Amino acid sequence: MAVSYLTVDGLQVKVTRKRMKSITLRVKSTEGPVEVSAPNLTPDLVIRQFVQAKTPWIQAQRQRLANLPMAKANSATPQEVREWRAIVEGLTPMLVDHWAKIMGVTPGKLAYRNMTSRWGSCQPSTGRICINVRLALYPPQCLEYVVVHELAHLLVHGHGPKFNAVLDCYLPDWRKRKKLLE
Repeated sequence: MAVSYLTVDGLQVKVTRKRMKSITLRVKSTEGPVEVSAPNLTPDLVIRQFVQAKTPWIQAQRQRLANLPMAKANSATPQEVREWRAIVEGLTPMLVDHWAKIMGVTPGKLAYRNMTSRWGSCQPSTGRICINVRLALYPPQCLEYVVVHELAHLLVHGHGPKFNAVLDCYLPDWRKRKKLLE
């Protein structure tokens, strides 16, 4: 697997060449490089043409990402963060109590943080669950999904097939809820 960078019409492109059959494109942020994966022997010219043809799509994806609540949260004031915390702290204990009984688990301490890269975390050894206060910016079913997800870690560590089966059992639409957070 080889990684290189190209500039296409002023756009930074991270190119990863590997064993595959077709070219794929990903936009993960409003700034920074877009990511292209391409078959090993794909010439730079072909990649450039591919990116140029996808420019309107790239711009649309960057606009979509810029409008997500998580992007707006990056410029939040301390007062806004306090308001989010109050909302999440007000709702989470009730959700944890409800789902802990249904799932047959005993969570430990609840904590709340303004996190940039995670929606929640769980320490199975202590049962401590931490919830991202930015969930206040999303529909309530997202907070419920994160609570069930973290409680599921008290039953199954990791994110393998057994973990997904637990989520399927207790929250069959978890994939749809998770997608709202992407």
